[in-house]
Amino acid sequence: MSETKSVANTTSTTDQVKSLTITAIGIALVYVFTWLINIRLPFAPNGGLIHLGNVPLFIFAIIFGKKAGAIAGGVGMGLFDLFSGWTLWAPFTLVIVGCMGFVMGWITEKKQGYGWYVVAMAAACVIKIAGYYAAEGIICGNWVTPATSIPGNLLQIGVAAVIVLIVIVPLKKAANKLL
Repeated sequence: MSETKSVANTTSTTDQVKSLTITAIGIALVYVFTWLINIRLPFAPNGGLIHLGNVPLFIFAIIFGKKAGAIAGGVGMGLFDLFSGWTLWAPFTLVIVGCMGFVMGWITEKKQGYGWYVVAMAAACVIKIAGYYAAEGIICGNWVTPATSIPGNLLQIGVAAVIVLIVIVPLKKAANKLL
């Protein structure tokens, strides 16, 4: 009886370590992709930003699910905000991007294929636009200024979606072989 318990505990511990490792790698990649390639928007009064951090966020949510997507996205981009002078935005980013990753993972855990990936990314886009619109409204104290961030958010999600749709099938196959 104790041998069975020991094997079950080892498997559980191994799965936990694997999950923790995958999530940590996701956090790091989201942070690096957000930090490495980003462009400040000249037309946004609060200096909006276009970056590629959504690419690993979407990939991790699709391949590893809602928990990994939420934590990797929220923490990775939240850390970027903290370390890059966007400190006021960090709590908003943690929640907004965490919700994006969760919803993407939730949808793609239930349904597979390009069409569902597009649906999941569209849902993430709605969350991003609504979430950052509300956050910017709270930060700026008005509800007109945040509208200038919408084109940048659309562009950011659109570029990430195109990249992810190109690479997701081979990445998913490789992940399935390794895991």
